[in-house]
Formats: sequence, C-alpha cells, structure tokens
Amino acid sequence: MKRRGITVNIIALLIALVFIFPLYWTFLTAFRTEAQILEWPPKFLPVNLTFANFKEVLAHPQDTPVFQWFINSLFAAVSYASLSVVVGVMAAFALARMQFRFRDAYFKIILASMAVPGMILFLPNYTTIDTLGWTDNLVAIIVPGLASTFGIFLLRQFFISVPKEIEEAAIIDGANIRQRIFYVIAPLAKESIIILWVMNFMSNWNDYLWALVVLYSPNKRTMPVGMSTLQGKYVTQYGPLMAGALFIAVPSILIFLLVQRYYIKGIDISGAVKE
Repeated sequence: MKRRGITVNIIALLIALVFIFPLYWTFLTAFRTEAQILEWPPKFLPVNLTFANFKEVLAHPQDTPVFQWFINSLFAAVSYASLSVVVGVMAAFALARMQFRFRDAYFKIILASMAVPGMILFLPNYTTIDTLGWTDNLVAIIVPGLASTFGIFLLRQFFISVPKEIEEAAIIDGANIRQRIFYVIAPLAKESIIILWVMNFMSNWNDYLWALVVLYSPNKRTMPVGMSTLQGKYVTQYGPLMAGALFIAVPSILIFLLVQRYYIKGIDISGAVKE
C-alpha cells in the first residue's frame, strides 16, 4: 500500500509539472532578452533576468494603453460574474423551490441548451447587440450570457437539497421571497456561488473572440484583445508578448489561489446543511 501511494504521488507530480511548465516558461520568457529567448539549446533556469519587456509593454500608452485595458477587463469581468450569480440564484430558486406550470419542462429546455454550440448564437447575439446600439461598449461583453445555464443547473441542484423546514421557518418569521432567496437559501450555497463567480470571472476575463468583434476602439479593448496587438505581422517579439500574457494570467491565478479552498466544498452540491 505504501509503494502504491508513492507511485500515485509521483504520477500526480508529473501531471502537475506538465500543467505548470507552460506558465513557468511564460514567466521565464517575460524576464529574458530576445537573444536569450532565441538561443539554442534553451536554458531552463533563470539567468540575468530583466524587466525590459515590461517596460516595453508599458512604454507606449498611446498605442498600447495597458492600464486602460486592465481596467476595462476588470470592470467587465467583475460586473459579469456578479450579475450572472444574481441571475443564476434567482432562476435556480424559481426552478427548485417555486411551483408553477411547466416548471420541469422549462428546466429541461435550459439543460438542452447546453448542447447548442456557442458559435451558433454568435450572429444572433451580435445582431441583437448592434440593434440595441451596444457595440463598442463594455455592456456588449457583460449582458450576453448573464443567464449561465451551468450556473442555473449547479445552484438548482443545491437548492433542491435544502430542507423545506428552513424556508418554512423563514416564512413564519415574515420573510418575503427576496429575503428568503438572498438571506436564507443563498448563504447556504456560499461555496457553490463562489465557484460560479470565479468561473464566470475567468470566462469573461479570458474571452477573446467576442470582445474582438464587438469592441473596436483602442481604448475600449480588453486585455486579451489589446495584448494580441503586441504580436507583429511579420516579426514577433516574444519577450513583450509573454510579458503581456503575464498581465492577463496573474489576476486569474491570484483569484484562484484565494478561493481554492472553496472548490472541493463547492463541488459537493449534495449537502446544504452542515451539522
């Protein structure tokens, strides 16, 4: 058994290294000169690191307003994640706790929509956004997709497991439906809500294609779209490009590290009440 445990740990370590190595290489490249990046054979250990690539990325605020892109991405991602959680909580509560006609049919339709490829909705979504006059506005990357199908499913499964006695006690105490949702039921799903918020944040933060289509002014770009301009048409400077990639990756990594302890708890959506 001890030998088996060691083997499992070694395999897990190797898998972890496979996933960590690209991030490590990005970090290393961002702090190297172009000559060090292109030398062969490559060196896997940090030697003579420099901040020149970061200075290059930040040196041209008129052409590459990195701080503006960062603010745009942060505002859009936080707004999208927060609003989608609110929408998901209300929709999940209705499908889990309220009784109305065709409730189960609605839920099945919502689940069936998960099988529809996102690209099919690309043109209808763009037509709607353009008709509303939201193109080249951060609203265009916040509002579409607020009703997250996965989020509704995740929270509904959790809300179903909450004993009815808890909600009945709140009703006896005079709680209205808003208070029952946000002060009684939702706090019990804290871990699942945090997971959903982080997933939606990362989804919006890393989105490239949709933001590329609906945002075309240089000062309205998000980080992924803006940093893609660092890639030249004929020549690519890998150092500044990797420095820009770090600007995109670091916020997501920090957020994940802050909430990683909730992931295991949140994945278990079967237990709503803790002894």
